[in-house]
Amino acid sequence: MERRAPRDEGKDTLDNRSQLFQVECSTPGRNRLAWERMGRRMDEWADEREQMVDRLRADGIKDERVLTAMRTVPRERFVASEWASEAYAEQALPIAAGQTISAPKIVALMAAELDLAGGERVLEVGAGSGYASAVLSHLAREVVAVEMHEELATSARAILDELGYANVELRTGDGRRGAPDRAPFEGISVAAMAAGSLPEALVEQLAPGGTLICPVSDAEGGPGDLVRYRDGQSETLAAVAFVPLKQSRDA
Repeated sequence: MERRAPRDEGKDTLDNRSQLFQVECSTPGRNRLAWERMGRRMDEWADEREQMVDRLRADGIKDERVLTAMRTVPRERFVASEWASEAYAEQALPIAAGQTISAPKIVALMAAELDLAGGERVLEVGAGSGYASAVLSHLAREVVAVEMHEELATSARAILDELGYANVELRTGDGRRGAPDRAPFEGISVAAMAAGSLPEALVEQLAPGGTLICPVSDAEGGPGDLVRYRDGQSETLAAVAFVPLKQSRDA
């Protein structure tokens, strides 16, 4: 999950909104009811989605399948209703457990760089709100998503199930370990910053010819680079800031 740039709002406000996300999404149906109370239906966000897609295209995202997926997935459903008006802005937003939902361009860039044709099995590490999982579900045959925080995994699973994303399997666990029982994967997307190098376990779970997209910092942590790894070769895509890829407490 992308690290969010500082805002002028106080920490209490951010914490309250993150808590609201958790409450609204903790059980199936709760998120939908919250939106109904606000009096907005999903199709009323079509203009915001289209404007987001126009920005993505102008910023260099050319994969039409990715743009269609970004246009289709209701991003507003993956944030607290308090943040709905900013759901399609080009910024990361806070969610529960001190995590974030990545900005649209980062989600689209990572999806596009996987270069998916539609028949692949994809691993996502750091599922967070479930938004990127939903985007990937339109691009791959199946998505195995791993989230370390139980509260986030529960929320994401409920929203994905409610929206009908049946080809996403969302697990709670240590994302650094991947999902060896479902390997190999033609694509792996990591939404947290690895320190020093690509996680060895994830490299080992990559299918021949597959692509791993992962942010990597130096050994000290901090900002780093989004890296694409394929066929033993690494390429830097962009400078990025993500939350750290941490080890599960149960590991």
